[in-house]
Amino acid sequence: MNNFLSPKEIASYTVDTGIKKVKNSTMNLLLLGILAGAFIAFASQGSNMASYILFSKPETVGLGKALAGAIFGTGLMLVIIAGGELFTGNTLIIAGVLDKKVKLSEMLRNWILVYIGNFIGSLLIAFFIVKSGQLHTGANLLGGVTIKIASYKTSLGFMPAVYLGIMCNWLVCLAVWMSYGAKDIAGKILAIFFPIWLFITSGFEHSVANMYYIPAGILAKSDPALALASGLGLDALSKLSWLNFITKNLIPVTLGNIIGGSLFVGAIYFYTYIKTSKDENTKQPSVKKIQ
Repeated sequence: MNNFLSPKEIASYTVDTGIKKVKNSTMNLLLLGILAGAFIAFASQGSNMASYILFSKPETVGLGKALAGAIFGTGLMLVIIAGGELFTGNTLIIAGVLDKKVKLSEMLRNWILVYIGNFIGSLLIAFFIVKSGQLHTGANLLGGVTIKIASYKTSLGFMPAVYLGIMCNWLVCLAVWMSYGAKDIAGKILAIFFPIWLFITSGFEHSVANMYYIPAGILAKSDPALALASGLGLDALSKLSWLNFITKNLIPVTLGNIIGGSLFVGAIYFYTYIKTSKDENTKQPSVKKIQ
């Protein structure tokens, strides 16, 4: 017996999972959303801690991203295996909507509640990390790199942020999709690890991860020692604001994440594995028994 599902079976499982997700209570969605936001934030901070020395030098940034990517997948593993509701992965609920087994309003309710929960969980960990003093690691260099990462993310153009968001959640939802196909924990871990490693190494944009990265940078810049360690000028530091976080990163990246997950994974696989199969069954002529 196979210990994994075929792509067609994954498509059906994804629809069924979406049905269960939208039926969850408001409180459960918020609490599981908070947990998932915290899990992704833990992975984000762990990635920064492992690679901040490499991020501080232009010639080693690529190695830093590769190291960060090897750690970041832990966040999605916690969401999938321990339990959590992650907005980016939940864009796959679109398959259930297209299959007419989930109402559009039900999907949007799930997205909104989970998104709010993810935001709360991420902000909670950002607050804890800053207040713990951990960003003073490496003679304040970890805090300086945290601020620089946040500054970069809030300086992206709108459309570049959308495109980076699309490519990110294309890979994230492929990780979720393949984890649905694995029947054991080891298989789920392997299915998640490589696509997430790829997206982080590539430098794509994940809305929920950015709910940690950018607020952590905004909070850190109020510490003069950390702001100095970032090497950024007053103008760059002043542009690292809550308003720019929302308008220049979170909105376009979220839109990109929705497109990447719902269109390039959920919708395409629904069409190829579910709709096409149903259409073929409908077209098959009925065979009359010969008396």
